[in-house]
Amino acid sequence: MRAIQIPAAGQMTVVDVEKPALQYGQVLIRINYVGFCGSDLNTYRGMNPMVKMPVIPGHEIGATIEAVTDGVPDNIKPGMVVTVNPYTNCGQCSACLSGHPNACKDNQTLGVQRNGAMQDYLAVPWQKIIPAATISPLQSALIEPMSVGFHAVNRAEVTDIDTVMVIGCGMIGMGAIVRAALRGATVIAVDVDDEKLELAKSIGAKHTINSKTEDIHSRLVDITDGFGPSVCIEAVGSPVTYRCAIDEIAFSGRVVFIGYAKTEIEFQTKLFVQKELTIRGSRNAMPEDFRAVINWMKENSKTAQPFITSVVRPQQAEQAMQKWMENPGKVFRIVVDFNN
Repeated sequence: MRAIQIPAAGQMTVVDVEKPALQYGQVLIRINYVGFCGSDLNTYRGMNPMVKMPVIPGHEIGATIEAVTDGVPDNIKPGMVVTVNPYTNCGQCSACLSGHPNACKDNQTLGVQRNGAMQDYLAVPWQKIIPAATISPLQSALIEPMSVGFHAVNRAEVTDIDTVMVIGCGMIGMGAIVRAALRGATVIAVDVDDEKLELAKSIGAKHTINSKTEDIHSRLVDITDGFGPSVCIEAVGSPVTYRCAIDEIAFSGRVVFIGYAKTEIEFQTKLFVQKELTIRGSRNAMPEDFRAVINWMKENSKTAQPFITSVVRPQQAEQAMQKWMENPGKVFRIVVDFNN
C-alpha cells in the first residue's frame, strides 16, 4: 500500500509499505484524508527534534472503518466515518495519574515519535477511535487541530465575562476562537494576515488586530477600556508573541501558551508577580475536546470549509509542502486525499 515518507530533511516521497495486520482489540481504518500540520512542516524542514527519520507523517485523520477484531465494542462498526486520537499515554506517569493523559511524559504522537497516518490503511486500538457522527471524512481531518485550540480554552477556564485575545489565527488558533466564542467570551483575534482575520471574525471574533499594520497595545487599550484582555492564548510560538502575551494581559489575567518557541525567551518576570498572573501550558487535547469540536462541526460544516486551503494527491504532497514553506502565512490546512 502507499505511504508518504519523509526520509530526511527536505525530502518527501511516496513509498510502498506492508498493509497492517490487525491484532486483538484493534480497528483497521481506511484513510480518506490526512492534514499536514506545523509539526509535519518542521519535520520536512529538519527542525523537529522529536522526530526520528525516516518517518511517515500525519495525525489529522478523516477515515472509514474497514474491519474490526475481537475485543472491539459492538458500537464500533465497519463503514463508520471516524477520526483518531493520535496520542499515546503510559498510564503511570504523574500526568496520567492526575487525569491528564494528553500531557503524558512518554506520549508518542502519530507522525512525530512514531509512524503516522499518511498511508492507505492504519491499525489503531479501538480506544483511540472517535466516531465523527455526520461529519464527512474530509472535514473530519480538521477535528484534531481544532481540538487543540478547544483544549487551550479549557485550560484558561474561559467564561462569558472574559475578554480573550488569541494570538495566531492558524487552525489551532481558530479552534480557540470558536471555543471561546461558544462560551460567550468577547474574542480578540490577532494575526498578520487580513484574510485570516476576516475568517476569524466569521467564526466568532468580535475584534481583530493586524499586528503587522496596527499597534496592538493601543488597540487593546481602546477595546478593553485600558484593562487589557483577561485571557491570552498564544498559538504562534515565537519570542515576540510570548512576550506580547505577558505584556498585554490584564492584571490577575490568565495566559495559556500552545506554541513551541524555537529559541530561549527573556521576560520581565516582575510582571508575573505584579500582575499575579496565572501562566499555563496547553498540550494536545482530551477526548472531550474532540467531542466538543464534533458537536460544533455538525452544525457548522460550511463554516469550517474555508479552513481547507487545498486538497492534494499523495504524489503532489512534496510540492504542496514546498509551497507552504515559501508562504506559510497563507495556509490553513493542506489535506492529502488517499481515496482511490
